[in-house]
This record gives sequence, structure tokens and C-alpha cells, in this order.
Amino acid sequence: MALSSTIYKVDLQISNMDSHYYQQHKLTIAKHPSETDERLMVRLLAFALYAHEQLCFGKGISNEYEPALWLKDLTGAIDLWIDVGLPDERRVRKACGRSKQVVVISYGAHNAQRWWTQNQENFSNVTNLTIIQLAPNSTKELATLADRNMNLICNIEDEQLYFVGASSLSIEPVYLLKAK
Repeated sequence: MALSSTIYKVDLQISNMDSHYYQQHKLTIAKHPSETDERLMVRLLAFALYAHEQLCFGKGISNEYEPALWLKDLTGAIDLWIDVGLPDERRVRKACGRSKQVVVISYGAHNAQRWWTQNQENFSNVTNLTIIQLAPNSTKELATLADRNMNLICNIEDEQLYFVGASSLSIEPVYLLKAK
């Protein structure tokens, strides 16, 4: 018998002073049985960082044709494709061809740095790609906020994210590559 996803309910208040976005979102997020709390919370961080009324979560970790999050326009064209983790170079290139903007949020100690070193040259000429790296201690601390019912506040200022929930933490994403 296959395991089913675990449902997380999130009340997320976002105050993004960088983009002047101030909104409260009531989200339902499905956590795949093989997904860690760390990955779940990095997806939530990605939502907060790129929040928009039409931004939605993809079908999940087991669907190779959808990102972790995406934003489509009214015609169904993909405006924003967000992947978390260490996606294959071909997947990233395909996403860059399918959407206006692609963001990869990498995390995970030595593996993330190794992934970047292997792919840096391959991505150097891609104009619609942004790659963000998160510090391993930050994502592990972020994972401690994971709960089936979360009330979180996320303040974003000067490209730093401040999460307040059961505890509080600050995360400073490192932009390895910014879309031109």
C-alpha cells in the first residue's frame, strides 16, 4: 500500500519591503512521504520570497514535469518556474525554454556547492535564470518550524528573510546567479 501525502495548513503573513508586497496567505501544502521537513520549508520560503496571488505549488516531488512552484498567466504560459534542491542541468535548461523566469533555490551543505561548481559554466549564458543558495544551518533551523498547522510571519528586507513562528530566525539567501 502506497503512503499518502501529509497535509500542512499554513497561515503565512508576508511583508516584503523589497517588492512592496504585503499579504496574508492561507496555504494547504502536501508533503510527499519521501519529502523532508527541510525541503517542505524551503518550498514555503520560496513561496514567501516570490509571493503572488497566482503563485501555486506544483504536484510534488514525484512529478518531473512540474516545478516546486510556478506562476502562470491567464493564457497558461509559465511566467515563473521555481525549483528547490539540486535539479538536473537538462531540467533547468528545459524550464528556461518553457518559462519567462526560472529560479533554483539550492540547499544542502557540500552537495549544493558541488552542484553549483559542476553547473556554473553551463548556466553562465542563460539569461532568464536565477540561482539562490541557502546556508545548511539556516534550512535545518527553518525545518524546526514545520508543523501540521503553522502560523508564520515572514518579513523580507534587503534580501533577508525573517521568519517568526514557534521560534524566529533570519535567512540570508546568496544569489549565485541573477537573471538579466
